Amino acid sequence: MSEKSKSAIIVGAGAGGVALAARLAKAGLRVTVVEKNDHTGGRCSLIHHEGHRFDQGPSLFLLPRLFHQTFEDLGTTLPAAGVDLLRCQTNYNVYFHDGERFQHSSDLAAMRTEMERWEGAGGFERWVAWLREGHRHYEISVREVLGKNFVHFWDMVRPSFVATILDMHPFESMWSRAGRYFYTERLRRVFTFATMYMGMSPFDAPATYSLLQYTEFAEGIWYPKGGFHKVVDALVRIGQSFGVEYRLSTPVARVLTSPDGKKATGVLLESGEELSADIVVLNADLVYSYGNLLPRSPAIENRTRSLQKKEASCSSISFYWSMKRKIPELSTHNIFLAEEYRESFDAIFDRHTIPDEPSFYVNVPSRVDPTAAPDGCDSVIVLVPVGHLSRRSKGATPTADDHDADAEGLLPTDEQHWDQIVDRARTAVISAIEARASCTGLREAIGHEIVNTPPTWETRFNLDRGAILGLSHNFLNVLWFRPKTRAPELGATYFVGASTHPGTGVPIVMAGTRITAEQILGDLGMAVPWSRRDEKVVQGGKVVSEVMDGRSDTWLRFGTEEFIVLVLLGTFVLFTAYLLSYVSGPGLVLS
Repeated sequence: MSEKSKSAIIVGAGAGGVALAARLAKAGLRVTVVEKNDHTGGRCSLIHHEGHRFDQGPSLFLLPRLFHQTFEDLGTTLPAAGVDLLRCQTNYNVYFHDGERFQHSSDLAAMRTEMERWEGAGGFERWVAWLREGHRHYEISVREVLGKNFVHFWDMVRPSFVATILDMHPFESMWSRAGRYFYTERLRRVFTFATMYMGMSPFDAPATYSLLQYTEFAEGIWYPKGGFHKVVDALVRIGQSFGVEYRLSTPVARVLTSPDGKKATGVLLESGEELSADIVVLNADLVYSYGNLLPRSPAIENRTRSLQKKEASCSSISFYWSMKRKIPELSTHNIFLAEEYRESFDAIFDRHTIPDEPSFYVNVPSRVDPTAAPDGCDSVIVLVPVGHLSRRSKGATPTADDHDADAEGLLPTDEQHWDQIVDRARTAVISAIEARASCTGLREAIGHEIVNTPPTWETRFNLDRGAILGLSHNFLNVLWFRPKTRAPELGATYFVGASTHPGTGVPIVMAGTRITAEQILGDLGMAVPWSRRDEKVVQGGKVVSEVMDGRSDTWLRFGTEEFIVLVLLGTFVLFTAYLLSYVSGPGLVLS
């Protein structure tokens, strides 16, 4: 069989699916992407209403290095592919219950002022130390986690990796670690809430994720002009230039297998049409895929039950407001933190319900990109994190845990019961914004509202339990413990997306597409068409001069630090010699 004849079917046109499709097509595979919805991007898609545009899911463009790497691997750059990135001058404003506000930016002088305002003269120095540690976490993660596959247990326990991973403080929570650097409750909250990007509580999330605060400052927060879907749309066009075929509004019924049931051979569409391929990649939600798309076998049934028991991330009530006027009091990104900070997280992640006083995120895309709203108006997105649904994946057999959860009166699982919950959340959000941001008449300024609830996320995107970020990222859900990129129970079947390695979030999923693609190409005996990062120095798509920019550490040097060490060493030697002569002196006299 020639390389040109090898084919792949990708189920799901989410960010991971379209990026992987482009990678495989560049390598020479014939790729077909089938998607149940009438649009690409999955959660990373747009909502439109009378000139207002909303990002349905992600709106924070973080970790730009991983996006740049993806486009460079595909032989282009973000600007060349039509993605115009706009930088947010203020990263975000954090509003507290007492009316105070913390303004986070990538301006060093502004951050020094903010830090010393709340933490005193030593606050800035401690924040710099926090950034230094976050930088280590970031670099180690990119090098040792996001670029490698953990197929075998020994990939995780090799001595060199264990020594490195301990430097990422995975066994200490973000909240605990932040207490080493920030002495006020206020700033501990400011520098820990970002674990919500991963769908986790700061009281449970490993301290490793301080890398998020590092990248916010060091690399900034960006927004693609025209919406986050511009990135997906660019990847779709790149893939199509390599021959990728997209079939939208094409739901899949199940994965087809060989007669012996050991290998995937294609997919059966709900229309009854069969599509054949050498490999099948599932970009649908992982738990949903195991419970609904893969064939039934004892091994797959066991894996399905195991995945259903894994800890999931949170869900959300998301409001999309078409405003009749500008809301100048709000910046592009705004965080409103609950007074009972820990209780708000415990309600979401321990009891899987809605906090009495929620913390929430407000995004105004029209503030940085005026094309997101008509002239004189704003588009406003409010994300209220809530617990995930208590039931398991659609189509899965209910367990005793599910019945217990329903009996306890947790979140309802159908849209009809959500009206009162949404009304309560809307009232809390509007009251907090008006009181803390001095923004009056907000309710009256809302011209139109669209709402997504946990059942919406589950139904529209097949997200198990409505968990918007897939499986959780606690220590037993990462590295070798996280579901693999290749199905061990069924040959020629692979996964890409939030719930498989390396993890959730669009930039992390971008890194995952490289891992999955290289695994597929290796299994097929095909060459990888992009270079490995250790083969050459790359920056901005260009090879950097090895002479001018190659690393050459100076091991022989003498300066202030070496002088002090030499003085201390000399003092120690003289003191030791004196001590020995003092001890041995009397003995010599007596003899």
